[in-house]
Amino acid sequence: MAGSLQDQLLNAGLSDAKKAKKLDKEKRKKQRTAHKSRTEVVDEVKLAAQQARDEKIARDKQLNEARNAQAQRKAIEAQIVQLIENNKLDRRGGEIGFNFSYEQKIKKLYVTSLQQKLLAAGKVAIAQIADHFEIIPAEVAHKIAERDAQRVIFCAQDTGDALEGEERDWYKDYEIPDDLMW
Repeated sequence: MAGSLQDQLLNAGLSDAKKAKKLDKEKRKKQRTAHKSRTEVVDEVKLAAQQARDEKIARDKQLNEARNAQAQRKAIEAQIVQLIENNKLDRRGGEIGFNFSYEQKIKKLYVTSLQQKLLAAGKVAIAQIADHFEIIPAEVAHKIAERDAQRVIFCAQDTGDALEGEERDWYKDYEIPDDLMW
């Protein structure tokens, strides 16, 4: 057998050399363009895969940030609960109702007379823990307010001795009854 079909056709005289060269040239040209298009497809696949990886990394980063923020909120909540539980004042024996506002409602907390005076003077504060309220020292209330200001429900401003002196001077001409309840 004598080689390729093209060689056989040339030997038989059914085709000439010019047509054979032209066909060969076109064949090589098609092979080159097919090879280029394959590399373009491969490049597009690589780009799409890289883009998908980048998107996945971005989603994972957002999820991690959300998890970290949630863990941080839980840690702050645990710190607040611990501060309140460790520093709450004993309210047993409280007979005096102390009124304060919470969520546009008036709430009442029964306290002792000493605790009432301390609340009015700003030495102690009321803080919320779960669904009830506790009395805590003002310093602890300020620490809690740094973490979550909404947890400190009532904290009167410490008036100081200078203001009390002014008030005493202003009201010195008026007698205040001993049995007056504020």
